[in-house]
Amino acid sequence: MTSLTPTPSPDRRGEKALDSKTLSHRERVGRHGDPGEASTREQMNIVIVGHVDHGKSTVVGRLLADTGSLPEGKLEAVRKECQRTGKPFEYAFLLDALSDEQDQGITIDTARSFFKTSKRDYIIIDAPGHIEFLKNMISGAARAEAAALVIDAKEGVRENSRRHGYILAMLGVRQVIVCVNKMDLVDRSEAQFKQIEKEFRAFLAEIGAVSPKQFIPVSAVNGENLAARSALMPWYKGPTFLESLDAFEKAPSKKDRPFRMPVQAVYKFVSQGDDRRIIAGRIESGKASVGDKVVFFPSNKSTTIKSIEVFNAPTRKQVEAGWSTGFTLAEEIYVTRGEIMAHTDLAYRQVGQTPLVSTRFRANLIWLGKKPFSPERDYKLKIHTQALPVRIQKIYKVIDASEAGSTLRKKEVGRHDVADLVLETRQPIAFDTIADEEATGRFVIVDGYDIAGGGIITGAEKDEKEELRAEAQTWDFNWIRGGVSQEARAEKSGHAPALIMFTGKAGVGKHAYARAVEKALFEKGMAAYMLDGSNILLGVDADMVWMRSTQQELVRRFAEVAYLLLDAGHLVISTTNTIGLADVAAVQALIPDIPVLAIDINSADAALSSADLKLNGKETETDVITKVYALLKKRRISE
Repeated sequence: MTSLTPTPSPDRRGEKALDSKTLSHRERVGRHGDPGEASTREQMNIVIVGHVDHGKSTVVGRLLADTGSLPEGKLEAVRKECQRTGKPFEYAFLLDALSDEQDQGITIDTARSFFKTSKRDYIIIDAPGHIEFLKNMISGAARAEAAALVIDAKEGVRENSRRHGYILAMLGVRQVIVCVNKMDLVDRSEAQFKQIEKEFRAFLAEIGAVSPKQFIPVSAVNGENLAARSALMPWYKGPTFLESLDAFEKAPSKKDRPFRMPVQAVYKFVSQGDDRRIIAGRIESGKASVGDKVVFFPSNKSTTIKSIEVFNAPTRKQVEAGWSTGFTLAEEIYVTRGEIMAHTDLAYRQVGQTPLVSTRFRANLIWLGKKPFSPERDYKLKIHTQALPVRIQKIYKVIDASEAGSTLRKKEVGRHDVADLVLETRQPIAFDTIADEEATGRFVIVDGYDIAGGGIITGAEKDEKEELRAEAQTWDFNWIRGGVSQEARAEKSGHAPALIMFTGKAGVGKHAYARAVEKALFEKGMAAYMLDGSNILLGVDADMVWMRSTQQELVRRFAEVAYLLLDAGHLVISTTNTIGLADVAAVQALIPDIPVLAIDINSADAALSSADLKLNGKETETDVITKVYALLKKRRISE
């Protein structure tokens, strides 16, 4: 049960576990003093970005040397190696540990360096500047609290200077300084420095990015305006690079933010005589205590924390951000991987205090795939612990971030383009905006087996099912439970509840397939029931006039009747003959905590392109029954 080990967050307590034997060369560079000392001091992650060959690694290497942060003898060892190989000494060699990096003079992977000032400890992330290693740059920047962007004074603002500026904004990095390096190559010209500042600020303003806090003229190779002020640039009156780093504000502790724990897994060790049902995951923010009332989004299941489970450690009554742990709950509710656990107390139910839920969200995305990101295809969305199909619902604008004035009207997103768009999933998901919580506000897009893009969520978009989800939430929060839990019913019947919906146009055989599946499931001892919409029309819908204006109410009543059977633990089989082909998503919105399996028969409807099972209508009833059995096992609804 190693997954329940309380794992400290790497940026807070994890450093204690490191020593000089386990650290890579990259992580040892700049480590000064006892690693354990960092735990008692404030610590900040800073990423260094910029165009290739603009001197990022030289800036960091010289900074480590000037602050006395290098291991003893490190500087001389590198100088001697350069003499031995006939290479001119460069401060970048203190960081570029890979042979390919030293041979080609570029940074390929992200490098971490450690140094300290009187104010705090720093982890400097030196990110690659070459466009081919943009994924590595994003990986490094995603862990940063602040950033320094390096621009060559002689070359000026280049392609990746602009692109990196946008990516920092896209990743939510709000504290940025710009280091105009190699001022010695332009005779330390104030006019050249001012021109670069004017051009880059104008570009960032155009794309809506955060304006840098400070522009600093430096000559890294000579150590000017890094740790010490330069006497050769008397016209510059601002802070040095080191003073600018110390001026960054530390973000509030994650433990003081609203509670978020994406569910990683649900464990039960029946074979070992352990009847606990443990909800496991990593707490991304906030804290939780035994007795807290919690809710799971998007299913709306609510309960109370019964205990906090840890592995090979003393019992805890409270756990906070950065720890991977498990919880047992007062009620054995059915939750699945990908849901977000949050507080449900009224005191927490304010804007930004609970996760957002929708099938649509607005996002800023950068595309790195070899093929364009197209609205005509489905992709896989990975967000926190959730993975599900996604597609483009709307593109607002596409930006070639390497060029000024390059907002494009495109119907797809090309390689290295940045887009402001709306993404849509088939089923509701829980998430946060990047401003509220980074871990649940970032995502990646997978194309086939490759991570092809990534981005941040800027807001939830309204969809047609928002009112229905609000109604479902009211049900769940106020539903009066009986004395038998859903889990107890599932254990006795051998399956969890689920709604199996046969979809397709009239005349494709939905009703016949549904009856055959009901009979087969019943004969296997399962609690199966076929709910025909016509029977509901004759009963609870008898007071309604059949017209389009009543369609939403028909769907709502159908879902309510289905929910009663599902709450009783049944496998409910139905068709869209009565409620309509397009209303499957509405039913899903009204019962978000129960699996809805869509079985599509020969339909070209785009809304059902991600159906759980697709049939052509020519299969025999026996074939369909076999496929439904397999689907129930795959979704872990039956054994």
